[in-house]
Amino acid sequence: MKRLLLLISTLALAACQENATPPASAPPIPTQIIIPDQGAYTGAYIDFGEAEDTVTLEQIEEFEKNVGKHQAIIASSSYWGEQTFPLRNLQIISRHHSIPLIYWSPWDKPYEQDRPPDQFSLSAIVDGKWDAYIDKWADGAKAFGRPFMVAWGLEMNGTWFPWSSWYYGEKDTEAGHKIGAKLYQDAYHHIVDRVRARGANNISWVFQVNNQSVPKTPWNAFRDYYPGDAYVDWLAMSAYGMQFPHSDWITPKAAFQDAYAELCALSPTKPMMMAEWGIGEFPDQGNKAAWITEAFRLMEHMPRLKAAIFWHERWENGDGSYSNLRTTSSIDALAAYRQGVSNPHWLAEPELQ
Repeated sequence: MKRLLLLISTLALAACQENATPPASAPPIPTQIIIPDQGAYTGAYIDFGEAEDTVTLEQIEEFEKNVGKHQAIIASSSYWGEQTFPLRNLQIISRHHSIPLIYWSPWDKPYEQDRPPDQFSLSAIVDGKWDAYIDKWADGAKAFGRPFMVAWGLEMNGTWFPWSSWYYGEKDTEAGHKIGAKLYQDAYHHIVDRVRARGANNISWVFQVNNQSVPKTPWNAFRDYYPGDAYVDWLAMSAYGMQFPHSDWITPKAAFQDAYAELCALSPTKPMMMAEWGIGEFPDQGNKAAWITEAFRLMEHMPRLKAAIFWHERWENGDGSYSNLRTTSSIDALAAYRQGVSNPHWLAEPELQ
């Protein structure tokens, strides 16, 4: 009898196990960023140090507390001179439920502007000298797994970075420029091809120009550098108001309008972002709070604009003066920023798939 009862119990247990609902599998890790149909992601670079890579959760949370909104995108840099992959920074930002934007700059120490090409020259990149580093970086990106953005070789249409075409060929001539522009495209293609070949398909590639080409000549247009739709996911620009105490006041319209049109002309479908925007506090020259208010208004009427990254930084200039681009540079500036970003147009939470 005991054996019979044991057999019945065993059979009943087996039947229950067969009918039990299997445990739910973990949801797949998203790898792509959804472009919003309405509105635009709000984001910031938050004064992350000399190499723009000392990311901390405390700084992010303090910025968000000041401006009154979570940031959908947090930006920082990865300089080639460090020869590292910024895994820790990506993890901090991603765990905060923000999208990391990395300015990946082929720049060597001491990271000073207005210097000629260094060991990370466009020619050296195209020739394959840095393939091992690119592959290691790509492997780090693949292992990280979650989606992030990369702006490689930004503001190439200026003269201040060593990857500018200004430094290649004969300066300030059309022939010299074409050499530099073609090298830039070749380097961009080389890098993206190698990163993708390593399986790092979680990166959205950002083509970031300066809003004003320097020198401003017909042959220094954005289109000369554009790597093509197959290599670019986002069109982007840096666009600032007055940044230095002895420069001229620049209106938001002058900073944004023409560059927006020129960028949109590169591709009819790519989303656009203000990969850097901001203004210093110079009361003798103009009203920063009013500038911020007007900038938000203009950006909200740019239908292709799907993200905007505010440059929140303060630095000392060579003459001992300061440029304070932080949202907290004055009570009025912070109030204007808080009011502007509170508009539901500015999306605080990224959508991923």
